[in-house]
Amino acid sequence: QVQLVESGGGLVQAGGSLRLSCAVSGRAFSSYAMGWFRQAPGKEREFVAVTDWSGTYYADSVKGRFTISRDNAKITVYLQMNSLKPEDTAVYYCAAAMSSGWQIYQGISKCDYWGQGTQVTVSS
Repeated sequence: QVQLVESGGGLVQAGGSLRLSCAVSGRAFSSYAMGWFRQAPGKEREFVAVTDWSGTYYADSVKGRFTISRDNAKITVYLQMNSLKPEDTAVYYCAAAMSSGWQIYQGISKCDYWGQGTQVTVSS
């Protein structure tokens, strides 16, 4: 069993930055693909970024502004968000997958474990 706990959300002005963290408990952390998703009010949850041994992948809407990273020693995944826009406002979820990051990015596979989410609000 894997448990994920996000932190770092909050309110920020457009153009600002936030760093989300996802603390992971469980076994074999390094073998999981770790990703971030988000869900805005009235919209479906969407892919943001994922990373594993096969590579790192981003949604086009965040490419060049967001950076996903993982610290296997601290068993933590991060999402550095720069140049934030009001349309980035959403609940952000951390997720873990036993399949590859490439399959998650392509929408071929789904994540197996999810955090409870952290709210990010970007004001204009």
